[in-house]
Amino acid sequence: MADLHRSTKNRKGFYVKMKFFRTKNGKPENPFFVRYFKWILWFSLSFYFFAMFLNNHEPGTSSLKTTMINHSHCALSESVLREPKDVHGLLNDLKVYVYELPSKYNSDWLSNERCSNHLFASEVAIHRALLKNDVRTFDPSEADFFFVPVYVSCNFSTVNGFPAIGHSRALLSSAVELISSELPFWKRSNGSDHVFVASHDYGACFHAMEDRAIADGIPEFMKNSIILQTFGVKYRHTCQNAENIVIPPYISPKAVQSTLTKSPIDGRRDIFAFFRGKMEVHPKNVSGRFYSKRVRTEIHRKYGNDRRFYLKRHRFAGYQSEIVRSVFCLCPLGWAPWSPRLVESVALGCVPVIIADGIRLPFESTVSWSDISLTVREKDVAKLGGMLDYVAATNLSAIQRNLWDRKLQRALLFHDDVETGDATWEVLVALSTKLSRSHRRSRFPANE
Repeated sequence: MADLHRSTKNRKGFYVKMKFFRTKNGKPENPFFVRYFKWILWFSLSFYFFAMFLNNHEPGTSSLKTTMINHSHCALSESVLREPKDVHGLLNDLKVYVYELPSKYNSDWLSNERCSNHLFASEVAIHRALLKNDVRTFDPSEADFFFVPVYVSCNFSTVNGFPAIGHSRALLSSAVELISSELPFWKRSNGSDHVFVASHDYGACFHAMEDRAIADGIPEFMKNSIILQTFGVKYRHTCQNAENIVIPPYISPKAVQSTLTKSPIDGRRDIFAFFRGKMEVHPKNVSGRFYSKRVRTEIHRKYGNDRRFYLKRHRFAGYQSEIVRSVFCLCPLGWAPWSPRLVESVALGCVPVIIADGIRLPFESTVSWSDISLTVREKDVAKLGGMLDYVAATNLSAIQRNLWDRKLQRALLFHDDVETGDATWEVLVALSTKLSRSHRRSRFPANE
């Protein structure tokens, strides 16, 4: 109708223009010229409107792509705070059964507020999110995976305040004995479709010291299961000798948002290189082991007096305010390769400088780490200053543009409710790629 209306108006305009070629008595002064001019003008206008029609109505590939991209962007923007209704379709109709264990295995530990807020608290966050998510099924016969909610990192030592995980094996073994005695699903698959969280230094080896962790290994009853763990390396290691998904350590989304409210992610950054944390002047501690493989000691020795490096050894509750002011954030290994600084740096827009040889990073299929971070070999830490200077002078702005994408922040943070694209969502996506382990799918392949 719009084209018809436009065409009618244009015919009227054509008639008015033709009148200009007539004399006062209505006879044409130059019939040949008028006929020629009318033909040219008619042809030009016809071609113009025909071209406009094709441009507006042709279902070309580029037009379709643009439409799809725009719609996808709108859908993604709207799904940040809520899940799409077709969540099962996006996750291959994934279904997870969450065991309802006695409170001594999980909720009793929440009497200590730190249990749900410290760096190992992904075990709590994932459990909470699954309880309220649409992938949860209350019918175990239709489940693809079975989540075993045992909090093993909430027993804090009265001596140093750190999580004491010496009880982990016994607590988990007790939980497995309970679920296998009351329901048939563990024995049916020998635990291969069961999911645990091991969010501490060396994952399901349950020890902070690597040599002890390797010696103890993963408990036999967990070796067939899927482990959600913060520990991951790209070489063979005893503590990842089970099906595993590398997840980020827990950082409070509320704390991050509070920091960014006071200091925007693209605000002034007056600290060149930042690190706050344990840096041993003499790295060999009382246990005879070298902390951080001496990397942090070397950073302190080499750059402790360099004004470009803001290095602090003591704890500071508001240290996120320092991260958001920093250009580069050093993320050296501790006892284990991973560090909560990695997530905090990304969430607060500071370029993470990863110093942990062979580390396997969380959600590598989603997060393009090479575009948002720097990797420095442990043996090259003495050259760190020159490396950072080079990046600052060349492609820093490009890295920051990639880093300040809010989708990255969301992918590494756990929320009490699953948000599309957040860390628990990424766990579900990863699980949806392992549906070959689902007993339900193997029995009914047509459901896939």
